[in-house]
Amino acid sequence: MVAWIGLVLVLDAVPLAPAGAEAVRQVLLGLATWVVLVTILAGQSALVRAQTAVVVVLATLVEYTFSPLLEAYVYRIGTVPLFVPPGHGLVYLAAMAISRLPAVRHRARLVVAATVVVGGGWAVAGLLGPRHDVLGAFWFACLAAFLRWGRSRLLYVGAFVVVGLLELAGTALGTWAWAEVDPVLGVVGQGNPPSGAAGGYGWFDLYALLLAPRLLGISSVRTRSWRSPLVARALPPAQPSSPSREENRPPASVTTGTSAAMSYSASSGSQATSTAPSATSMYDQKSP
Repeated sequence: MVAWIGLVLVLDAVPLAPAGAEAVRQVLLGLATWVVLVTILAGQSALVRAQTAVVVVLATLVEYTFSPLLEAYVYRIGTVPLFVPPGHGLVYLAAMAISRLPAVRHRARLVVAATVVVGGGWAVAGLLGPRHDVLGAFWFACLAAFLRWGRSRLLYVGAFVVVGLLELAGTALGTWAWAEVDPVLGVVGQGNPPSGAAGGYGWFDLYALLLAPRLLGISSVRTRSWRSPLVARALPPAQPSSPSREENRPPASVTTGTSAAMSYSASSGSQATSTAPSATSMYDQKSP
C-alpha cells in the first residue's frame, strides 16, 4: 500500500507537455487507486471496511476544506487530486497493517517510546526552524495524547510512519505545498510539511471507531488493554468469622413428614414402596 502511494506520487510529478494530458493522468491515477483500495478491502472484515469508509469521507471533507477553500496547503494542480480520497483509505489500512505486525506487537512499548522521541525531536526542530512550526507541534501534542490514552496506540505508530514519509515525499516532489502561516489567524506557523501531521489520523481513527459500528447496526464494544501482566496469586487463608445471618429453624426431624417414600422393608405410611433390591452380577464368595 505504501509502495503504491509512493508510485502514484512519482507518476503525478512527471512533467507532461500535451494539452489535456494532465486531466487524463489524474483520472487514471484516481481510478487505479480506487481499484487498489477496493481490492484490498475485499479481503477485510465488514467492520474494517466501514472504518475505512468513515476515514475516507472525513479525510475528503478535510481536504476540500483546507486546500481549495482555505488554502492552508495547495496542490500542484490547484485542487484535490482524484487519487487523494482513496489514498487516505490506503494510508489508514497501511497504518493498521503495521500495527498488526508481530515484530511491532511484541515490542509495543519500545515502538511507542521511539515514536514519541522521534516525533518530539521533529516537533522541536520545527519550532526552532525558520517557519516556527507551531501547527506541527500542536499536532504532535495530539499524537502524544492518542499514544497515551488512545485505544489503538500501535495504529497511531503506523500512521506516524506512513504519514510522515508521504508528507516528506509529497512536499519534496512538489505535489503539494504548505503555506507559511495558517489561513485563518495568519499567525500560526506551519512547516512544509508540519512535523506532527500524523496526529490528524488519531482523530480519524477515533471517529471511525465510533461511527463504523453504527453504520453496521451493531453495538460498539469498548475494550481496554491491560498493561500489567496477569499473575496468579494465592488467596489469603480463611479466618474464623460469624455467619452472614442468623437462622432459627427447627431440626429436620421435626419438619420432615411421613408422607415421603420409605425403605423397602418399612412401608408404613409410605405412598410408594421402593423396588426390591437385586444384583446385576453374581460373583463367587470365598472365605478369607
